[in-house]
Amino acid sequence: MEMVTSFVYPPPPSILLNCMSVVGLAALAKIGWSEVTGNHLKYSKFGVSSSPQPQKQRFGSISSRNGMLWLYTPAFLAAAASFFVLPCDDLRFLLLKSALALHFFKRVFEVLFIHKYSGGMAVDSAFVISSSYFSSTAFMLYSQDLTLGLTEPSFDMKFAGILMFVVGIVGNLYHHILLAKLRKEDGKKEYKIPKGGLFDIIICPHYLFEILVFWSFFMISQTIYSFSFAMGTMLYLIGRSYATRSWYLSKFDDFPKHIKALVPFVF
Repeated sequence: MEMVTSFVYPPPPSILLNCMSVVGLAALAKIGWSEVTGNHLKYSKFGVSSSPQPQKQRFGSISSRNGMLWLYTPAFLAAAASFFVLPCDDLRFLLLKSALALHFFKRVFEVLFIHKYSGGMAVDSAFVISSSYFSSTAFMLYSQDLTLGLTEPSFDMKFAGILMFVVGIVGNLYHHILLAKLRKEDGKKEYKIPKGGLFDIIICPHYLFEILVFWSFFMISQTIYSFSFAMGTMLYLIGRSYATRSWYLSKFDDFPKHIKALVPFVF
C-alpha cells in the first residue's frame, strides 16, 4: 500500500467516486471486448451507412458531424466551467483543468474544421460516448478537488505528464489531419488506406496518441479515478484498433500485413 501511495493520492472519502472507478473501468473494458467480437459502437467506419437504405437503429441516427459535436462538447464545457466552479491556485489542479479543456477544445475544433464526414452515427452510441467523456471529466475534477490539502504523492509525475500530454495531443492532431487529407485529394467520400506518419506501421496512430493523452491526465492528477479511466480508455481503444485493422483487412486486398493495429511491430 505504501508503494501505491507513492504514485497516487489515497482513496477519496467518496463512495460514489470509488464505485465509479471500478464500474467505469469494467464498463470500458467490456465495450473494448465487444469491439473485438464485432459488436461495435456505431460511429466512424462502423457508423450508420449513408446508403439509400441504411440499417435501422433502435434510437435513430444523426449525422456524423453532429454526433461528434455531441461527443465532445459537454466534456469541454465541464472542463471550461471548472475554472469558475472550482477556483483554485493549486498548480496540479490548474494543470489538470487546462489539459482537459485543451484536449476537448481540440476535439471540437477538429469536428468543425478538420474532419470530413460520410454516413451517420447511432444515437445510442453517441449517448454512451458523450456520457462517458462528460462524467469522466467531471469525476476527474471532483476527485482532484478532494485531494486539496492532502500530502502529495512522493513520486511527482505532473511535469512528465505535461510532456506526455503535449506529445499525445500533437501526435493525435497530426494524424487526424492526415486522415482528413485522404478525402481532400479528390473530394470523394470513400475510405483509403492511410499513409504518412505512423500510419505506415500502425493503422490507428491517432488512438495511440489519444491513449497517451489520457495517461497524461493520470500523471498530472495522480488520483485513483484518473488511473481507472486511463486504463479503461486504453482497453477500449485496444479493442477498437483491433476491430479497425480487421475492417481494413476485409475491405482492401492490398492492405499491408506488416501494419499492426496500435503498437508498432507488436499489436
